[in-house]
Amino acid sequence: MMIPAIDLIGGEVVRLFQGDYNQKTNYKYTVQERQQTYSDAGATVMHFVDLDGAKDSTKRQLSTLKTVMNHPSMIIQVGGGIRCEDDVKQLLDLGVNRVVIGSLAIKNPELVLEWLETYGGEKIVLALDIKIDEQGNKTLPTHGWIEDSGVNLEDLLDVYIDAGIKHILCTDISKDGTLTGSNVSLYSELCQKYPSIAWQASGGIGSLEDIKSLIPTGVSGVILGRSLLEGKFTLEEAIACWPNV
Repeated sequence: MMIPAIDLIGGEVVRLFQGDYNQKTNYKYTVQERQQTYSDAGATVMHFVDLDGAKDSTKRQLSTLKTVMNHPSMIIQVGGGIRCEDDVKQLLDLGVNRVVIGSLAIKNPELVLEWLETYGGEKIVLALDIKIDEQGNKTLPTHGWIEDSGVNLEDLLDVYIDAGIKHILCTDISKDGTLTGSNVSLYSELCQKYPSIAWQASGGIGSLEDIKSLIPTGVSGVILGRSLLEGKFTLEEAIACWPNV
């Protein structure tokens, strides 16, 4: 399925280039307008990133997020700076269907595993940003890709799959925001090796051909951010080229 993504700063729709706050693009649309447009086009899942909350969890954009929750035809997943269980509860109480957890899932897996047990695999999405070196090793940088966690992707996955994780959003950071195509071989490998996971491919989608290239990989969803905001194609066109299974 196609999963439109909206990043928010100060209640406004933005995009960052490769996670850099200094390389920000603002868009003229309101978040409510974009959500309705995506809903009308047939999207059933939406992904929101609270970039203010990612920087400082006390500045989470709750008033803005509240206006896009409880949508009658959409599953809503939200991420950005989840650091404690109160953050998880706050978003779930707001009406979020799935809470997206990034750096903390790498730095403190014991805590996130507790949340998985408490809230269940359908309520948690792991957001894993992957850096692939020349030898093919897949490591997981954290905090806006600034810090090297030293954690290997496969080792982390083994822990979370045993605990019942169902949804993982996976980004090859070299592709994010570039519109140069997705890392097809990465998703093919992950889907084949970890078939119990509903993988969400993220980063690099710039054309309908980029989407079509992911069909054989087995990913369950494709995150579409900048490509939709900049009119590279319509969401209707993207949905139409994806198998309806």
